[in-house]
Amino acid sequence: MFENTLIAEDQHWALWAVLFITAAFGLWAEKTKWGSKLSAVVITILAAFVLSNLSIIPSSAPSYDVVWSYLVPLAIPLLLFKANLKKIFKEAGPTLLAFVFGGIGTVLGTVLSYNLIPLGKEGWKLAAIFCSTYIGGSMNYVASAEAVQMKSGDLLAAGIAADNLVMTLYFLVLFSLPSIKFLQRRFKNDYEQKAQKIDEVKLAESEDDKINLYDMGRSLAISFAICAFGFWIAGLSGVKGIGILIITTVIVGIATFFPKSIGKINGADKIGMLLMQVFFAVIGASANIMIVLKYGPILFVFAGLILFVHLIFLLTASYIFKLDLSEIVIASNANMGGPTTAAAMAVARKWKDLVIPAILCGTLGYAIATFIGVAVGYWLK
Repeated sequence: MFENTLIAEDQHWALWAVLFITAAFGLWAEKTKWGSKLSAVVITILAAFVLSNLSIIPSSAPSYDVVWSYLVPLAIPLLLFKANLKKIFKEAGPTLLAFVFGGIGTVLGTVLSYNLIPLGKEGWKLAAIFCSTYIGGSMNYVASAEAVQMKSGDLLAAGIAADNLVMTLYFLVLFSLPSIKFLQRRFKNDYEQKAQKIDEVKLAESEDDKINLYDMGRSLAISFAICAFGFWIAGLSGVKGIGILIITTVIVGIATFFPKSIGKINGADKIGMLLMQVFFAVIGASANIMIVLKYGPILFVFAGLILFVHLIFLLTASYIFKLDLSEIVIASNANMGGPTTAAAMAVARKWKDLVIPAILCGTLGYAIATFIGVAVGYWLK
């Protein structure tokens, strides 16, 4: 059943045009004085959010599914061509610790929300679903719903809408955290300071910006081949969500053991960043506030409280263990959105050393979140 929007969900060319225009608009706006304070990612999300909630574009469409299923996996290898694991693997430790803290915070938030907000007899199922999705990602939302046999279409639709809206708002909160002076005074902020120095000096990347047709061709060819191999193996294994992990493993292995060969290919990360911008446009478009208001505003409060407790616990525990603010932000993103959003944020913030930890932590979340969420749900039942 189609939404009543100016551009219908089956108008694929028009939707693709809007997604890429929105992504390009974000990239352009980032170069302006006002846009530089928000970043291309935030501007793209907000622009798509406005278009969706003004009923210009739909909140869901087959085109969006293509972005999730194909463009995002394709972007991951492109962003990791120069990811030499020998140099940066040591950075994953603190991020992984923050990820664990975030998972604990999600469980505590779920238990508190369940006991404070009445959700009826299906409440324990919703608790299981939201706990899963805020430890792993959207994949775990579907998996846990099947595991607890949630059959109510309205509740599932309202839950997805609430999840998308809360995730969008929380994503904006996460993106702003490194700039909050209160937190800057209390946490290490080495990655952000390094990123700012890169901006100031503009680094010596003039050669990297010289993208030629041959480099573009072979970077896309390699990425498509890795994705094909990764999802073929994932299909044989029958394990949901493992495709991203296989893709990451392959490209990181190549980049680590053959750094001189693949590291010389210029421009792959630029293509990957463009694809991620389109992905952020989809995130903004998916957050339809009208569906939440129509079917279940209480789920918005329920989800929001879980993430509030998650963030407070994560910040407190990370402060005790003296973790970097950037590691905290990436770990929370890996909990909330999975490896794709976490890696995209690391790239967008120019925290290049945190891209691999983001994917590793997010993929770990995919693997364990359904089990934890369902266990919490049955315990609450």
